[in-house]
Amino acid sequence: MSLPTTEDIIDDLSFFDDWEDKYKYIIDLGKSLPAFDDAWRTSERLVKGCQSSVWIQPGSEQDAVKGEVLTFAVDSDAIIVRGLLGVVMAAFNHKTPQEILDFDISAYFEALDLERHLSPTRGNGLRSIVNRIKSIAQAAA
Repeated sequence: MSLPTTEDIIDDLSFFDDWEDKYKYIIDLGKSLPAFDDAWRTSERLVKGCQSSVWIQPGSEQDAVKGEVLTFAVDSDAIIVRGLLGVVMAAFNHKTPQEILDFDISAYFEALDLERHLSPTRGNGLRSIVNRIKSIAQAAA
């Protein structure tokens, strides 16, 4: 199953009136992420600044239209964070380094009204995840 687009997520979340339902949707996004290889659970792949453990394994592949795109295998030991990784992957996975660097993640999170509903430590962790992915894209650009 492929992840929805950022537009799909914004539209889908707008249907829910309360945050309990939105959290359930986000958790379901996390359940749809591909399996993460246990061999990738290393300190080099661990994102610093997250309350939970979050691992990112970058890769790349050729896209017939875009050329080289970055791919990310991601995982967390916290179910809600795994869901938030699904939200982030909709924005960044299978994109060129320049598309990742150009994407306005703050506007995306604002459209989702996300950060207002996360604890400060979850919000900081989310920013750490985004910063890690952007630094990978910067290095590949």
